[in-house]
Amino acid sequence: MPVSQVFNMDCLEYMKTIPDQYFDWAICDIEYMIGASKPTKKSKYVKQKNGTKKFVKGVDYKHSEWDFKESSPEYFEQLFRISKKQIIFGGNYYGLKGGYLVWDKLTGTNDQFGCELAWLSFTKRTDIVYYMYSGMMQGEYCGKNVRKALIQKGNKKLNEKRIHETQKPVILYDWIIQEYKVAGKVFDSHLGSGSSRIAHYLNEIDFYACEINEEKFNLQEERFKVELATPRLKFVS
Repeated sequence: MPVSQVFNMDCLEYMKTIPDQYFDWAICDIEYMIGASKPTKKSKYVKQKNGTKKFVKGVDYKHSEWDFKESSPEYFEQLFRISKKQIIFGGNYYGLKGGYLVWDKLTGTNDQFGCELAWLSFTKRTDIVYYMYSGMMQGEYCGKNVRKALIQKGNKKLNEKRIHETQKPVILYDWIIQEYKVAGKVFDSHLGSGSSRIAHYLNEIDFYACEINEEKFNLQEERFKVELATPRLKFVS
């Protein structure tokens, strides 16, 4: 069984206790400073293919202030000290130079962000991955074939449940693991919804993470237990 150690604590304080280059990878989704921790009210009606609208109960997240601040220079100093390779979602907001992964969410014409960028420390190339992730619209496929990625799950009951305002899908982390051959020990400084934890566990990779917010930490703990107890189909690729 892979290691899956998560801590309800400040990631900076944790990193200060870790030896140099201890982790093979750091895969993190940090603050973007765009106010995502104070989500706007969204319509609970989803437009169907036949033009009709269907009411779908959404998730109301509690207001918090974590996305109104930025990660400090000391955070990056410690992260680069303890890890050999890094993938940092939101690295573009900090001017990180190098390669990037563009996640196209295939959101269409709504008011949601159309893509997110993850900085890649180990390359200068720009990659793109498609996965539909817009409210109740979630795809069956994550990868580089946009035609396959445009097919959404027909049964919304099979959608990944959202517990966090900036949740990344488990299937996206699985694609990252496969594409970049992630192995060894992995660290996530901002655990959030726990999607990265689930993906690394299913791929039998040792994983360590921090989440400073106690309520969010407890939510991901419960989600992790439920996910492991639920039979899961193999990721579609």
